[in-house]
Amino acid sequence: MEIRRPLHLLLVFLSSPWLLLLLLQGVSSLQFTRDDFPYDFAFGAGTSAYQYEGAAAEDGRTPSIWDTYTHSGRHPEDETGDVASDGYHKYKEDVKLMSEIGLEAYRFTISWSRLIPSGRGAVNLKGLQFYNSMINELIHVVMYHMDLPQSLQDEYGGWISPKIVDDFTAYADVCFREFGDRVAYWTTVLEPNAMAQAGYDMGILPPNRCSYPFGSNCTAGNSSVEPYLFIHHNLLAHASAVRLYREKYKVAQKGIIGINIYSMWFYPFTDSAEDIGATERAKKILHPLVFGDYPDTMKKAAGSRLPIFSNHESEMVTNSFDFIGLNHYSSVYTSNNNNVVKAPLQDLTADVATLFRVTKNDTPTPVFVPGTIVDPRGLEHALKYIREKYGNLPFYIQENGSGSSSETLDDVERINYLAKYIAATLKAIRSGANVKGYSMWSFVDLYELFGGYSTWHFGLVAVDFDSEQRRRQPRRSASWYSEFLKNNSVIRVEEDVTKNDTPSTELSPGTTVDPQGLEHALEYIRENYGNLPLYIQENERRRQPRRSASWYSDFLKNNAVIRVEDGSSLSAAAHAQL
Repeated sequence: MEIRRPLHLLLVFLSSPWLLLLLLQGVSSLQFTRDDFPYDFAFGAGTSAYQYEGAAAEDGRTPSIWDTYTHSGRHPEDETGDVASDGYHKYKEDVKLMSEIGLEAYRFTISWSRLIPSGRGAVNLKGLQFYNSMINELIHVVMYHMDLPQSLQDEYGGWISPKIVDDFTAYADVCFREFGDRVAYWTTVLEPNAMAQAGYDMGILPPNRCSYPFGSNCTAGNSSVEPYLFIHHNLLAHASAVRLYREKYKVAQKGIIGINIYSMWFYPFTDSAEDIGATERAKKILHPLVFGDYPDTMKKAAGSRLPIFSNHESEMVTNSFDFIGLNHYSSVYTSNNNNVVKAPLQDLTADVATLFRVTKNDTPTPVFVPGTIVDPRGLEHALKYIREKYGNLPFYIQENGSGSSSETLDDVERINYLAKYIAATLKAIRSGANVKGYSMWSFVDLYELFGGYSTWHFGLVAVDFDSEQRRRQPRRSASWYSEFLKNNSVIRVEEDVTKNDTPSTELSPGTTVDPQGLEHALEYIRENYGNLPLYIQENERRRQPRRSASWYSDFLKNNAVIRVEDGSSLSAAAHAQL
């Protein structure tokens, strides 16, 4: 339910951002409970296999490309996920905590190299037993999260080879057969749009493939071609698994299946056609899944380096999902990269020709680095954009969370972040978005893919990585989330009144002279709250008396006529006639 608080006091300042924020935030908030969401909406939390399980060499598991990467010394923190959160041994304790908190869903991933150690063929019975013991009716399973069996990488190059399609489909078949009687929600692959650049263009994540001058510290790769091969085979493997599920399992198991993408909201840095065009290029990540082909801008930029779908493949990829999973954390400014010059060698980054900034004051970079800006409106914009461009697709928000370098248990910032994004989800639903669930990231602290054990902590439950036992301790956010899920609390979130800007982490008075801002504010109040009597009690640029004092005196004594740039004039005597 939406409530409006009475207007107790009006303070008007010169700078229009302050004026609008004080006016609107002082009078408007969104208040809601768990019951305000649809009855079939599911709230949960997530983990992923390599980041959570540990037990890297136990019970038949073989190395994945992540094991090879972290043991090569390339990880920024020089840490491995060999133990991670030790979920392989502590999952029963974690399941108990999930029950106590009241999670309605748990999103986790299966380790391909634990379930099928060779990547194809024989199933590891101990791996099968482990996942069977975790799965129940609340589970949302992701089959692949960046951890390809190293054996397949060594044999034929993994995702850059078309052979991966058959092997992934066979792996999916095992998952459906063994777990599908209890799994209602399947996700095939996570974040292929992000991994194409990170793993095959820049080479900063496994399998560390790149080529000079586009990436560094890589032993092999082709940044001009391989990112597109990865995307192409990822889409085909996903679509093949979906077709298998629909033809062989769906009628009996009655589950649904989808794909996950990494989603940001992109604000154009300026209103120029070039920056707006760059923003549109960055947004078209769903195009192949909806239309069965790559967008024209991508074809034009990549040319012959972009694989072509056959008619059969295009038909298989088109609408190969029952839902789309979104991983969404923040927003970014985008601008056209005017420095890109067509050259004989060009990579995915140059093809996109887009620069990113977390804030307007940042130095632009062609590679997006996640920032700390909290922008729940960006999630609303993303859902609205997809609905308008591709139809009202069913969505699950599969990752959304706030990481901190602090290990504090009193994580008020995380609570504020989650409250704002859950509120944004509710507002999107009320505006027509077909959102079916929300899974915060993460349930427990994990081995973070970029930051290892110490840089970022995302968990509702803290993990002591310095202890051999990996001790768990719920944070304040776990209690907050629990009270919300059990419908024991009311969440109140101040409306975000920013429109086209990503919010700053701190609000400070500006210096922009914007008299129209005052007009807009007064008009807004009149339209939304009636024609209230208002006094403008502060409007000044500086405190010290200046020539303006004499000017103001003459105006008040009706000894002056004031002219403004639009050509209108006004004297004090005319005030009574307005």
